[in-house]
Amino acid sequence: MQFPALSIRSISIAAAMLAMGASASAQLTIPTNALVANSVQAFSELALDAYAADGVTITPLGNATQTSPGVYNMPVTSLTVKVMQAKVLSGIANGSALQFTRLYRGNTVGLTLSNFSLDYVNHQVLADVTPQGGTTTKKQAIYNFNTATPLGIKYKFPVTIYGHEVLDQLTLTPETVKSFATSLSLSKASQSVIKSLDFGTLTQDVVMALRSKPVSKTPYVPAP
Repeated sequence: MQFPALSIRSISIAAAMLAMGASASAQLTIPTNALVANSVQAFSELALDAYAADGVTITPLGNATQTSPGVYNMPVTSLTVKVMQAKVLSGIANGSALQFTRLYRGNTVGLTLSNFSLDYVNHQVLADVTPQGGTTTKKQAIYNFNTATPLGIKYKFPVTIYGHEVLDQLTLTPETVKSFATSLSLSKASQSVIKSLDFGTLTQDVVMALRSKPVSKTPYVPAP
């Protein structure tokens, strides 16, 4: 697979646009799939305990990788910012997926969350939700979040862009509680547990440095 080249020059031009600002309402989408830009989800101990109690296994797919127990890295493939304020409106991690499965009555059941995005306006994490063998619901709100450390894209002359952010208090939306309950055949007791759980943190880091190889920007499509 061939990836489009993303040069330091092209990113520095984007940085300059961010620094100067074209208009108060202008938005700019910056491709970051060739940069060291990552979103790391660290599940809380309570969430991991709840998954373990139900025999749920989490498997990273596509661009996603597991970096330690309960911690998953998903490369950020683009950021959309409001130019004048250098304010981040959304971030996308296309090509990354987390699959949740368990054995239920002799059969493997589960669902896949893929192509994650952050909606900073509504404070939600979105993802494509695909039940095993079922139909995908695109851009479903899966978590509500609190911004513990805001992401500010900073520009430093001549070509440096960097940013750091921490989102915490991840709680499942009602529609995603239903998705998990149905796809994983969870008991009512387990459903009550996941409704109230804090699922951990999402940490975003963006650095003006090129990856050794760009990651794919193509949305992940779960196998039938």
